[in-house]
Amino acid sequence: MRRIGLTAAGLLVLVTASLALVANGRARPNLAHTCSSTDRQFIDTARTNMTALGLWAEQYEHGEAGAEDVVGQARSAAKIVRGMGPTDSSLQQTRRLLIGMLTEYARAVQIQDHHGNAGPHMYRAYGLANYAHTVLARSRAPLFKLGCDVGPLL
Repeated sequence: MRRIGLTAAGLLVLVTASLALVANGRARPNLAHTCSSTDRQFIDTARTNMTALGLWAEQYEHGEAGAEDVVGQARSAAKIVRGMGPTDSSLQQTRRLLIGMLTEYARAVQIQDHHGNAGPHMYRAYGLANYAHTVLARSRAPLFKLGCDVGPLL
């Protein structure tokens, strides 16, 4: 019980000291944002992976690729996007949405391949894709002013 009290007291001191620094003006948040190299890398990587997945999906629709190929590509793309670290908040949100979309799409293709009802997963995948598009469309102009062109993702 004493350990919990000491931990809580330590946290209280840390929070109080942080607030005092902010109030005195010694600690100021960095409000200036630029398009970082990780932001540009995220945009390029997401574009490349979405293009590749689109090609695999097209081949799957024409019977030129198997479901396991498309599922593998979608999971690989989700893993790659998950490893990215954009600094811009709208790109961070887009990253989370893309991971969800890719995961749901992989599930849908896998279920369809096993003759199940892929509809709910595909519906979620399209919903997440549409929401990601909305986030990017709204942030396109402000990001462009900072040096990030999200046009290739739209």
